[in-house]
Amino acid sequence: MKDIAIIGYGQTKFGELWESSFRELLVDSGVKAIENAKVDGDDIDAMYVGTMSGGLFVGQEHTASLIADYAGLNPIPCTRVEAACASGSLALRSACMSIAAGQHDVVLVGGVEKMTDVADPTGAIATASDQEWEAFVGATFPSLYAMMAKRYMYEYGLTLEQLSTWSSIAHENAVNNKYAQFRSKVSVEQVMRASPVADPLTLLHCSPVSDGAASMIVCDADKATDYADKDDIIYIKAFTQASDTIALHDRPNMTTLEAAKVASNYAYKMAGVGADKIDVAEVHDCFAINGLVLTEDLGFCKKGTAGKFIEEGNTRIDNDKFVTINPSGGLKAAGHALGATGIRQVGELYWQLKQDKECKDRQSAINNGYGIAANVGGTGGTVCTHLLSVDR
Repeated sequence: MKDIAIIGYGQTKFGELWESSFRELLVDSGVKAIENAKVDGDDIDAMYVGTMSGGLFVGQEHTASLIADYAGLNPIPCTRVEAACASGSLALRSACMSIAAGQHDVVLVGGVEKMTDVADPTGAIATASDQEWEAFVGATFPSLYAMMAKRYMYEYGLTLEQLSTWSSIAHENAVNNKYAQFRSKVSVEQVMRASPVADPLTLLHCSPVSDGAASMIVCDADKATDYADKDDIIYIKAFTQASDTIALHDRPNMTTLEAAKVASNYAYKMAGVGADKIDVAEVHDCFAINGLVLTEDLGFCKKGTAGKFIEEGNTRIDNDKFVTINPSGGLKAAGHALGATGIRQVGELYWQLKQDKECKDRQSAINNGYGIAANVGGTGGTVCTHLLSVDR
């Protein structure tokens, strides 16, 4: 199997981008990635694009053809990939598999979502849940994750203050991310007193509705130095995926994401490292409880201890003993443009591991040279992980 390298990355700001269309967003991020990687259109063999629901959000399906057209990259093959909120990372995994198999040498991977053009995106987002057993009876994603939070609190004694600390740290990190949707600090007390959404979750425990796009150039590692300087190359050591039941009630335990455990354990095995070697992680905190659960399921602390682990500051950027989690601000503060999130997470790791100027004010300590991203579809029905390294 061929080794895979990231040689360029670009993204738009995430937020309410009223002046930009669906197609403009992805083209914008794609051009940035191409320029960053020092490649041109003739070098690109294929495109993979992650987007969850262009049809419901902007009335546009057949997005693969649309993007290839407006990127000026016809006739290379462009494939649209969908896995709910994990669409972006699954697109990246698809690109990695095509390179590892020797089918392509240089691939452009993108993720995009334009969510604010509809009056109420709730119905579109709910399509990532089980329609017969969840959405039909009125369950929304906030209510599903609220059930996870309530059960976790009951089983492990998680406090509302500890849950709220996650959101407070996310906003603190996003202050120094110029692409983030929210760049203002919020206190733990402000999170707790925010408008209620689904008990125990308040508005500030929830990620926002976002527009945005992110793109990346990946290639056969043997060819990476043909385009990029050595210091601008980061290697993808593992790209894994696991599945679980789409309906939350079908799982034996709603306080863990079994697919995340399986995917991350496989990633650690592929890369030949353990969770203790990870310097920086980007985890899928569409709701604060999911961030805490993934902190455990990726092996950074024991089950039931994430609340205390976070409260003690063990995941902050300025800690040099444990893993830094979501230096970008995560989905909570950086924003959550569904199809783009998985690419943005890996893009943040790319910047962090090569200590790029883009994250100089939110730079994590890089001691071992490893980072991992976990991107979740739905309530954990799909989980993709990518493990990156500074060394081949």
